[in-house]
Amino acid sequence: MRDAPPPSIGLSRVPRGPAHVLPCVHFLPDDKTVLADPAETILQTSLRSGIPHTHACGGKARCSTCRVSIIDGLEHCSPRNVKERSMAERLRFSAGIRLACQTRVTGDVKLRRLVLDADDASLTDQRGSRLDPRLVGEEKRVAVLFADIRGFTAFAEQLPPYDVIHALNRYFCRMEEIIRSHGGYVDNYLGDGLLAIFGAGNQEAVPLGAVAAGIDMLEAVDKLEPYYASTYGQALRIGIGVHYGEVVLGSVGPRGRSRVTAIGDAVNFASRIESANKAARTRFLISSDTYRHVKERVAANRLEGVALPGRTHRCTLYEVTGIIAPHAA
Repeated sequence: MRDAPPPSIGLSRVPRGPAHVLPCVHFLPDDKTVLADPAETILQTSLRSGIPHTHACGGKARCSTCRVSIIDGLEHCSPRNVKERSMAERLRFSAGIRLACQTRVTGDVKLRRLVLDADDASLTDQRGSRLDPRLVGEEKRVAVLFADIRGFTAFAEQLPPYDVIHALNRYFCRMEEIIRSHGGYVDNYLGDGLLAIFGAGNQEAVPLGAVAAGIDMLEAVDKLEPYYASTYGQALRIGIGVHYGEVVLGSVGPRGRSRVTAIGDAVNFASRIESANKAARTRFLISSDTYRHVKERVAANRLEGVALPGRTHRCTLYEVTGIIAPHAA
């Protein structure tokens, strides 16, 4: 839950002598002027005053949806702090574009909210309701697992569509059972691939849970192989990639049909690791960040200098070959 804005009664009782005159903030396109407590951010001032103000990350300077354009009075705005400066440099903001969640005012300011159409207002209202806080966006360190069927296009071209759906459903059902048994959940199905997230419970056990799930998935595919070979005359092979890193868990989609999903570079990285199996002729690769947390329990081969699409530098990956049983006490 977000911190509550300072109570308005505190403003009405501030002495109005020359040394205590509160600054005013004039909001456009609302055409509304309100008093601002210098201890408040512009975002806190607008929300306290009933002005709808989009702030997707909850006012943590992790997004730019609360940004405003300072029309007059920029000299009365606090200097950019480290968080705001990082976002401004990343998005190349001009001097007059400020993050409302980080900016305070010491004198009168006139500004325009920049993210403010009807859809934005609806999202703002939704985030103010009593919904799961994950719908707003929760930063979390998770293990991301990608799995993809090898040669699926050729497989699908030789079968009737209903047979393809049946074959996929049999595979996906078994994979989801395994993923859930190791504390994960399937975030999305991507054609013949799937994206799973492991992040609940003991964080130290999360990477190992994802790797153990990957091992069990490969064993399950090996057991399914005779069925696919005899029924469809096709081999069933998959590639798996796992990365342990930071994502934002949040709700996407229209109200009533939204779902919680993971967004961030860690998701893209895991997908590229999975793709690297093809060139490396492996079945299961994990990132060095993942390996660092599981190296005492996982048998793996180190692969140096692996090139991944979209990555400037080559990466060190590890081919997982098995799980090492813990030593008996």
